[in-house]
Order: sequence, then C-alpha cells, then structure tokens
Amino acid sequence: MLKTAIALAAACAGACPQAQTRAEAAATELPELTNTATRGERRVDEVPATVGVFKPKAGARDLRELLRDEVDLAVRAPNPRFSLAASATGRAGNEGINIRGLEGNQVLMLVDGIRMPQAFSFGPFATGRAGLLNLEGAQQLEVLRGPASTQFGSDGLAGALAVRTLRAGDLLKPGHDFGLRAQASAYGGDDGAALNLAGAWRSGGWDWLLQGATRRSHELANKGTVGGDGAARTRADPLDRARNTLLAKAGYRLNAQQRLEATLEGVRQRDQVEVLSARSATTLDLKADDRSRRGRASLAWTLDDPNAEWLQQAGVQVYHQDSRVAQYAFEDRTSTARSRDNRYDETLTGLSATGQIGWGAQRVTLGLDASRNTMAGLRDGTTASVGDTLPSKPFPDTGYRLVGAFVQGEFTEGDWQFLPALRYEHFSLKPSADGYGAAIVELGDSAVTPRIGAVWKAAPGLAPYAQWARGFKAPTPSQVNSGFSNPAQGYKSIGNPNLKAERADSRELGLRGELGGWRWQLAAFDNRYDDFIQQTVVAGAGTTADPLVFQSVNLDEARIRGMEARLSGQLDRQWRLGLAYARTRGDYDRKGVRHALDTVEPAKASASLRQQRAAWHWEATVLRAQGKAASRVDATNPFLPKGYTVLDLTAGWQITPVWSLQARVDNLTDRTYWRWADVRGLAATSAALDAYTAPGRQFGLVLQAQL
Repeated sequence: MLKTAIALAAACAGACPQAQTRAEAAATELPELTNTATRGERRVDEVPATVGVFKPKAGARDLRELLRDEVDLAVRAPNPRFSLAASATGRAGNEGINIRGLEGNQVLMLVDGIRMPQAFSFGPFATGRAGLLNLEGAQQLEVLRGPASTQFGSDGLAGALAVRTLRAGDLLKPGHDFGLRAQASAYGGDDGAALNLAGAWRSGGWDWLLQGATRRSHELANKGTVGGDGAARTRADPLDRARNTLLAKAGYRLNAQQRLEATLEGVRQRDQVEVLSARSATTLDLKADDRSRRGRASLAWTLDDPNAEWLQQAGVQVYHQDSRVAQYAFEDRTSTARSRDNRYDETLTGLSATGQIGWGAQRVTLGLDASRNTMAGLRDGTTASVGDTLPSKPFPDTGYRLVGAFVQGEFTEGDWQFLPALRYEHFSLKPSADGYGAAIVELGDSAVTPRIGAVWKAAPGLAPYAQWARGFKAPTPSQVNSGFSNPAQGYKSIGNPNLKAERADSRELGLRGELGGWRWQLAAFDNRYDDFIQQTVVAGAGTTADPLVFQSVNLDEARIRGMEARLSGQLDRQWRLGLAYARTRGDYDRKGVRHALDTVEPAKASASLRQQRAAWHWEATVLRAQGKAASRVDATNPFLPKGYTVLDLTAGWQITPVWSLQARVDNLTDRTYWRWADVRGLAATSAALDAYTAPGRQFGLVLQAQL
C-alpha cells in the first residue's frame, strides 16, 4: 500500500500545495513544539511518543475536515438519518476523534487545558463532542497517541486531543500594537458560507483579543441519487445549520515574568432537519430542531523565568464551563402525533496548577488538578411509547469529582533522555435520587498511572525512543446508574455498583531520523486494555414476565496493536513531499472468545506533493484506504466498504502583503466511496447504502486579509 501511495504521489507531480509564506523559506523547517505530551513545552522530536501538531486550515468546517488526510485518526460524522424513537444515526454530528482504534469518551479532549463535555447516548438521543469545539478560534491542535492519564487523569485511555485558542500575541506582529485577521469562506459540499474575524490590541501592560465567527450551511452532499420520501431515499435529508462562536481575552503583564489572562468563550449551533427518509405509510413527517451550546470562563496566571534558581515555570488556572445539548423532534402520524424533547447538561468547575523546577539540563514538573462536573439528562415529550413514561431521567443527576496530582522528571545523561512520571487520581460519582425513580449507587475509586520514556540520540539525526504508560478511564454516570424499565416491551436496564474503571497498558517503540532536510519516523505500539466497559444482556428472555436485563459490565480484556511510518522533506527549494502509512489490528475477549474491535480503522496511506513559489503555492494530496475485511468486523452480516483512493487539490495566491486567496477541490475524480467510520454497524442488506457515501467533487474558496 505504501508503494501505491508513492506511485500516486509521483503521478501527481504536476499538481500542487497548501503552504507557508515564501518558497525560499521552505527549505528549513523549524521543529514543532508540544505542550500535551509532558505538560511543558518540548520539541516533538524529543518526546518518547507520537504527537501530531496541526494548524487550523483557513475555512475548515469541522474536525473531520481538518484531519481527513491523517492515516491514524478518524472522525465519525454520518449525515443525519434518524427516527423519533429508535435510531440516532448522524444526529450527534461530529461525534469525536478516533485514535488508534478507540474513540468517544475513551479519548480525552481539552480546550486550553479544560475538559470538553462527554458524549452521551440513550436510544434515539445522541450527543457529539467535536461539534462543541471552537475551531474557528483555535491557534493549534495537538493529538497525542497513547494513554494520557499520567498527564491529565481519567479519560485519556487512547490518547488526547488538545486545542489551544488564539492569543493576542498570535495576531500582533513585532513592533505593532494592533492586529486584524478577516476570513470569508464558501464551500460547495454543504452550500455553506462563513465569516471569521479576529482582532488584537496592546496598550502598556494590557492586551486584548476578540474573535467571532458565523457560518450558515445545509446538508453535506453525498453520492446518493434517489430522492423523494421514505427509507429508499439515498440523498441527504434537508438540513439548515447556523453556527456562531465567540472568543474574548484580556491579558495583563504583571512584570517581565508573570502574566494574568481572563478568557470568555462561547459556541452555539442549531440544526433543523427535515427527515424525509423517515416518512412512511404511518409517519407523515418528521422534523427535528437540535440546539447545542458551550460556554466557559477562565482566569490563568503564568510564570516564565528561565533564569530563576528554582521555580522557572508555573501556572494556575481556575475555570467554569456550562454545556447543553437539546434535541427536539416532532412526528406527524396517521394516528396520534408525538414529540420528543431530550437534553443533556454538564456544569464543570475546576482548578489546575503546575510548577517546573530546573537545574542544568534536568527539570521536574509537579501538578495538581481538581474538578467537579454536575451531569444531568432529561427525556421528555408527548405520546410516550407503549410501556414508557415521560418525562423521565435516563440517569440520576450526578456529581462527578476528579482530584489528581502528578510528578514528572526530564533528565539528561549523555546521549540519553529519560522522562519518568507518576500520577495518583481519585474519582467519585455521587448521584442524587431527586426525580429519579430507580435505585442509585455511589461509586468511588483511585488509580496510580506511571509512565516512563526514554530517547537515545544514537547519532546526529538518529534517535530511537521507547515508552511504557498506564492509563485509566472512570465509568460515566449513565454506565453506573441506568434504571430505565419498559416491561410492556420486555426489557429494562439496571445499574452496576461493582463497575470498575477501564485500564490501559501501553508500549511504544519508535525510531526518528533527520538527514539532509528529510525527517522520518517509525513507530510500533501494543496497547492492552483491562475491564473494557460494554452494555450487554445479563438476564431475561425478552418477555413481559421475564424481560431482558441490560447492564454495563467489564469485559475481560482487549488489545490493539499496529505500526505507523512517516516521511517528509524537501525535494528542492520549491518542492516538498510527504508520505504516511498506518496499520492497526484490534480485538477483545468476551467469555473466552476473541472478537474483532469494529472501531479499528482499516489501513491507510497518504502522499502529498507541494510546490511553494514566491506568491503562490499548490498541493496534491492522495489518500488510499484499504477495504474492511469480514474477519476484522464483529457484527453479523456487516456492510464491508471497498478500498478507495481520493485525490484533493489546494492552491493559494498571496495577492498583496495583506490579501490572500485559497482554493480547493475535494475528491477531484468524483469517486464514490464510503468511510468506515460512517458506515460502521450498517448491515449489508440495507436498502439505502448510497445514503452513507462520502461527498463527490466539491469546491471551496477562502479570501483572507491580515494586518
């Protein structure tokens, strides 16, 4: 497959790239820095793990679009095609990021060090996580592969996505006290148009930043050709989306070493869907009106004094965050009409503190994190299904507390660098019986998660590395307490007071090299997981007298292993080539029988070729995904999409020092294909497979002014 990608890249040599500022400046690439891998600034090539650093692309609509060329990452986001009381397909939007085969709440998501709301689902109600990110106001994204529990505690079982939002200094040029960036963009795939404005000011010791963005769009086009009403429809259901984001910051420099910064951030999105695919002989119409929002306020103090004798870096942040996902649907039927009005809320308050002590080439980082998250859900509506009761709570209102402390060393001895770390974390779930009709159970536990890594600078430009790390993820309130009962339909769910946290044991070996402007990395990993949590049937026959009993239980163990390879460098002062390949296998044990992990992505390879000239650039990117084999899917009679190759083109023109124009063509060859992340769980017998296809050829345009 890697040979295929190389050949495709060579075939695209006449095509072109995405870019920097000047062709002659492209020959020397500065090393990227990460703050996620060690909670302190460090070069990516000196970290004993795989970390990706991304700059948001101008006009990128969402996280899936931003990461679409990454071979070891995926974002599940099928087009909405749901029902009122049974299916939630696509309703969660951008559900979250998949890292090396795990996703959802098993991946930690952070914005400026603050946890994003968790994903939640209950029947036709499903919430996503990535849709609440403010990518419009982001300056940098980092993706850490492998457990992040030592750095951040619970939820970093598979890895972490960390977003850093804009700061005033990102817009202010040296010697200037004012900076402005304006972007207007359009994308044909969803007939969307957007405007993104960001400005920064500086006066004395003060600086301010204000960013706001708005976007209006419709359903994302697929390759379906059948219109009309009903389950045979393959065109995307009509959708109207309105999205607005706001970011405001005020900073004050106390002295040359210390700084205060206050932040307000808000994200709001509204989706109105006409679900034509749900119409039938008895369902005349189904309309949905879904609203999601996230708002946070934070205050941070930082110290940066590299010449200090002992405390060289420190930071304290206090924060408060509110989020809500509300989904309303109205169904007009030949019998009695009915509606559903569901919501999921989180209120997070917390504090984080770090301090770094250094001497010579050695340093030690200490940290403390504490947070309390109040989580609540409500199911409401009219004309409840037989045996159901509305309103009701899918789980009791729960206070979810996390308290953790960690210590990390970064020691250099000759050509060796050692990075040991240790964290202790305690979590507790305290549910409230108020308004909840079933029995409740409390749960508390603690975890110690060590990590040790080493980097050996074996020769100039050659550095093997190794890392072993533990990770854990505490159960969610809905997994511990689930008291829904519908005897008339022959099923119910119960809580589990004995539920254990999921745990990870991860090993990664890698080799990095740099020679003549070329950089490459090979990585192999083996991740083993204990006490995987899964909801399953534990008793019952499915009758009124003996209903099926669903309960979240711990599975024996799971294992995901794979390898990744990356190569990038300058062919000459204008041309740059990038290659990547990833292959992963995963399975889990259930009652002594091994089953494939459906969340593991098929093998992928990518190749990019870019030319940078003084005022313009162009790039061709080829992504090749392997087909999904039946032996690597656990479901019965699954739809197995074939492999595909997609070619994307981008070009940019620096019209003047202020104005620039970027254009893109996605899926240049208008290929019909299915992403595994979007069709996972779909049966091969589905009558509307084309409804789940990815978009065909689409065009995008971004006009930017920067002062």
